[in-house]
Amino acid sequence: MTDTTLRSPAVPALRLGGLTVDPPVVLAPMAGVTNAAFRRLCAEQGGGLYVCEMITSRGIVERDEKSLGMLVFADAEPVRSVQLYGVDPHYVAEAVKILAGDYGVAHVDLNFGCPVPKVTRKGGGAVLPYKRTLLGEILRAAVGAAGPYGIPVTMKTRKGIDDDHLTYLDAGRIAEDSGCAAISLHGRTAAQHYSGSADWASIGALKQHVGIPVLGNGDIWEASDALRMMAQTDADGVVVGRGCLGRPWLFRDLAAVFAGEPAPPLPTLGEVAGMIRRHAELLADLMGEDRGLRDMRKHMAWYLKGFVVGGQVRASLGMVESFAQLDDLLAELEPDQPFPESEIGAARGRQGSPRKVVMPEGWLDDVENASDDLAAAEIGVSGG
Repeated sequence: MTDTTLRSPAVPALRLGGLTVDPPVVLAPMAGVTNAAFRRLCAEQGGGLYVCEMITSRGIVERDEKSLGMLVFADAEPVRSVQLYGVDPHYVAEAVKILAGDYGVAHVDLNFGCPVPKVTRKGGGAVLPYKRTLLGEILRAAVGAAGPYGIPVTMKTRKGIDDDHLTYLDAGRIAEDSGCAAISLHGRTAAQHYSGSADWASIGALKQHVGIPVLGNGDIWEASDALRMMAQTDADGVVVGRGCLGRPWLFRDLAAVFAGEPAPPLPTLGEVAGMIRRHAELLADLMGEDRGLRDMRKHMAWYLKGFVVGGQVRASLGMVESFAQLDDLLAELEPDQPFPESEIGAARGRQGSPRKVVMPEGWLDDVENASDDLAAAEIGVSGG
C-alpha cells in the first residue's frame, strides 16, 4: 500500500501504518448519519479520516444486501475507512479480507464501544473488552487478515462497562500486543451511554499506559475543545461524533486550529442554509431526490438549533419533499442572522441518562471466558 496523506501541519500528523492522517481528526461512525454524502460534506471542510457507518462482519461475510449496500464511497474520498463490528475472530478476519480485497478499504476500525442493548445483551460492543482472551483473539485475527494488504487496524472502546468494571487499560495493552495501529477511547462507560461528561483523564491515563497512538473521543463541541483535550491528555488525535451533527464546518475549524491558525468565524444563518442545500444535493446524488430529501429531514433540527426560525418554516423544512420546496423555504431564512451564542460549546445530539447495561447472564463472573456460542452474538444488522 502506498503512503497516503490527508492534510495540515502544527499539530503533528497521525501515523497509522502507511497511512498519514493530517490533521489527526477522525469522524466517528454514526448510524444513519455518516453515509457517503455526509462524509464527503465533512471532507470538503477539512482533512481527516472519515469513517463509514458501522458494518457487521457477519453481514459482510454472508453477503447481506443491506451491509454490502453500505459500502458506498464518494469519488472524493482519498481513503476508504470502515468500522467493523464482530465478536467471532473467524467472521472478523474473513470480513477484513473482503473489505480490503474486494472493496479497496484502506483502514479498518473495530467497534468495542457500542453501548446499545441489542449489541451488549449478546456480549458485543462495549462489554466485550471485559473478556480479555476473546478481545485479543479478535484483534489478532483482524490484524493478521489485514497484514497481506498492508492496511492498519485500529480499535475503539469505552472506559468500561461501568465504574466498577473498567476495561480500557487492559484493552489498550491487548490492542498494542495484537498489533493494532492505534486505539480510540470514548471517555464514558457503557452505563453512561451519552450522559454526563466525558472523562478526559482516562484518555491521558491510557496514553501513558500504551506505546501506540491514542485518540480521544467525547465532548468535542468546538475546535477549542479538541485543543484542550490534546493538551490535557497528550492524545495523538481526536475522534469527533455528535459535535458535527448539523455542523460539518467543525472540520474546517479543526483544520485551522491544528494548523496553528484561529478558527474561522461561525457561520451566519445564510451560510448554514448553503450548507443545508449542499448536504441535500449530496444525499440526492447518493439516493435520488425523493429518498435523499427524506433522509435530509432529520438533519434540519441539528442545523437550525438555536436560530430564530418561524415555526411553520421549521416544520416545513422537517417535511421537505422537493428541491423547489427546499429552495423556497431556505429563501425565507434571515441570511445575516449570526450563529446563536447559546449553541457555542453546547452538547449536540442525544444525551439521555445513565442506564443499566444489559449483558449475557453470568458475563461478569469470569474475565477470561466468553460464551461458546459466539454465533448468537454475531448480529447481522449493520448500521449500529
